[in-house]
Amino acid sequence: WLFLLLSIVFFLVILQFFRNPVRVLPTIDNGLVYAPADGRICVIEEAQEDEYFHGKRLQVSIFMSPFNVHVNRNPIAGIVQYFRYHPGKYLVAWHPKSSTENERTTLVYRTDHGDILMRQIAGAVARRIKWYVSEGDRVEQGSEMGFIKFGSRVDLFLPAGAEVQVSMDQQVKGNRTVIATLAKPT
Repeated sequence: WLFLLLSIVFFLVILQFFRNPVRVLPTIDNGLVYAPADGRICVIEEAQEDEYFHGKRLQVSIFMSPFNVHVNRNPIAGIVQYFRYHPGKYLVAWHPKSSTENERTTLVYRTDHGDILMRQIAGAVARRIKWYVSEGDRVEQGSEMGFIKFGSRVDLFLPAGAEVQVSMDQQVKGNRTVIATLAKPT
């Protein structure tokens, strides 16, 4: 009986982790940046981004615990201008160096409001990143773009003039929570 009970518990944990609830955007608006993942806001700061922008950007990061939905969604519509996969370490996802040293993908969306960089970061437990986009793809806001297994982080680097709509430690939901509003295109 113990084996059966443990098997059922394990099955339910896996089912919970790999769930993918239907999430329809409340409003499709490319002036809004939606949360690409469920989790907790762990960084809001101006930060140096050296892989693509080579300058300061507004960074907003979401930490995903093993209990969050781990499907990642496109926070905005646009063209995938840049995409890179980086093998790396497996530091805990909330560690500041995880953004540059852990296994990760980096993609840049070209939009009418400016370029937005999104980084999927594997954590100490989450050692697998899946992505469904390639450089040159036109993506729709809210569509699935990837998956990170078992606890991880997503970083967004936003253009100047973006107004953050979330606060530190706030719980966010992918395709539900507005992370930022973008300045009107010039």
